[in-house]
Amino acid sequence: MKIARFTHDGTVYSGAVDGEKIRVFQGVCEGRVFSLEDVSLLPPVVPQKIVCVGLNYSDHAAEMGLSAPQEPVIFIKPASTLLGPGGTILYPSVSERVDYEAELAVVIGSPAHNVEARSARDYIMGFTCLNDVTARDLQKRDVQWTRSKSFDTFAPIGPWIETELDPDDLFVKAYLNGELKQSSRTGKLIFGVNELVSFISGIMTLLPGDVISTGTPGGIGPMMPGDEVTVEIEGIGKLTNRVEKE
Repeated sequence: MKIARFTHDGTVYSGAVDGEKIRVFQGVCEGRVFSLEDVSLLPPVVPQKIVCVGLNYSDHAAEMGLSAPQEPVIFIKPASTLLGPGGTILYPSVSERVDYEAELAVVIGSPAHNVEARSARDYIMGFTCLNDVTARDLQKRDVQWTRSKSFDTFAPIGPWIETELDPDDLFVKAYLNGELKQSSRTGKLIFGVNELVSFISGIMTLLPGDVISTGTPGGIGPMMPGDEVTVEIEGIGKLTNRVEKE
């Protein structure tokens, strides 16, 4: 099932996507059907925290001039970075290089604390696309990553949550103005989905709606105002956003 959040005439709904239609599955409008072209998609989830994983593909670690980590490298994006499909990524005036990073995101379905890797799937609602937008010059300047990853609109996510998906070997791609820039498979993750859920839940309790973004493959690069960037993941779909000056 593909689960989406959307607005129609100013009202927020949740529904199940089937082809070009979306059916509301809760509230007083349960069962009402809309055409996707008549609604505005929102971020499919509103997490308390977005836990991101850095350097989780060896080719990306290499292009950053770093060795592959011995254990997951994690950081947190605030919920204020969320941006829905079709939304505008704001290019901050304090940065001179803002990059795209295509990633598979895991959406947590039930509270997870000290979860064993073999049980991780029991705590997952589903999967979606995420663009871990990064002010690369600020990342290098600050050494730590908080500022460079945390500007408003720096976590485009969507277009929906796919609940019926095996995440172990999916293609992950990024396009800039229609040109393919990143292309890899989740089978090349250094730390897979189950291991990440286990590792992170041993540090912090993961709550329903929380997001784990699993890392980006090689091929990162800059975006400029006026550009259009698309993240595509097999079995989920495409997440497209434009870039404009702040």
